[in-house]
Amino acid sequence: MERELTMEFARVTEAAALASARWVGMGQKDAADNAAVEAMRALFDTVHMDGTVVIGEGEMDEAPMLYIGEKLGTGEKPEVDVAVDPLEGTNLVAKGMPGAISVLAVTERYGLLHAPDMYMHKIAVGPQAAGRIHLDAPVEENLANVAQALNKKVRDLTVVILDRPRHYELIKQVRECGARIRLITDGDVAPAVACAIEGSGIDIMMGIGGAPEGVLAAAALRCMGGEMQGRLWPEDEADIERARKLGITDINKLLTLDDLVKTDDIFFAATGITEGALLKGVTFNSYGATTHSVVMRGKTGTIRFIEARHYFAKKPKYAIKGVY
Repeated sequence: MERELTMEFARVTEAAALASARWVGMGQKDAADNAAVEAMRALFDTVHMDGTVVIGEGEMDEAPMLYIGEKLGTGEKPEVDVAVDPLEGTNLVAKGMPGAISVLAVTERYGLLHAPDMYMHKIAVGPQAAGRIHLDAPVEENLANVAQALNKKVRDLTVVILDRPRHYELIKQVRECGARIRLITDGDVAPAVACAIEGSGIDIMMGIGGAPEGVLAAAALRCMGGEMQGRLWPEDEADIERARKLGITDINKLLTLDDLVKTDDIFFAATGITEGALLKGVTFNSYGATTHSVVMRGKTGTIRFIEARHYFAKKPKYAIKGVY
């Protein structure tokens, strides 16, 4: 894939973020999500690629847009697989809370694990601690190894964990080790990516979250030299069958970064919707709005943070309909 696609993908996540940001704090998560989906879908039509959604809003009968198997782009080469989450953190937007983003990953065909819509047990770190974690290792061992890799004391580590009843034992163990915890209510893609961003204040992400979100985070971590391991965490037989339909026969397999993302020919893009550890949120002002995005290219390892000013007077269709 050509490097020129980098900015095209940034425009896609910017559009989704701008559209959904209109709904911040309004208590209407479905409206915010729909706005992000429509804006992202419209911008994808302008990108010169032959894309297929492999992680999206669900099956065709569940989602009118960005459904798994949907074709995106102008139909020209390159042929690519696309993973999207137009609004990662619908509840965060509805409540006006930090950490919501619009995110996508694009690879050469067959470059991403086709993760079913179910849970995944995950652990993620940045490049300095790569090779020093294992999903099945005791919490104490993982934290000690990460602290050593980062030249820190365990008490100085910050661990991000989703605030869920299923994590009560994990939270207890981390606290017994003396590490600090940042509990989040939703959206674990941004914190996982932030592990690899120096100065983010996040050292490791642990726990059980969405499998599709795990693949999206893994795409960024592969670009940055970080590490993620995961294992699918089915709740019932329906989850197991869903995985089998996507070609996953060993539901208990330890998934390494190479299993989650199989190639370095990859792009990752995300735009902040509400303020977070990884990205600033959308701010509206007299001329339009400002967005803050990160874009990455796996082949070169280049990471760009982009602050963009959007002048709605020159984008009247966007200002009215959420599309430009």
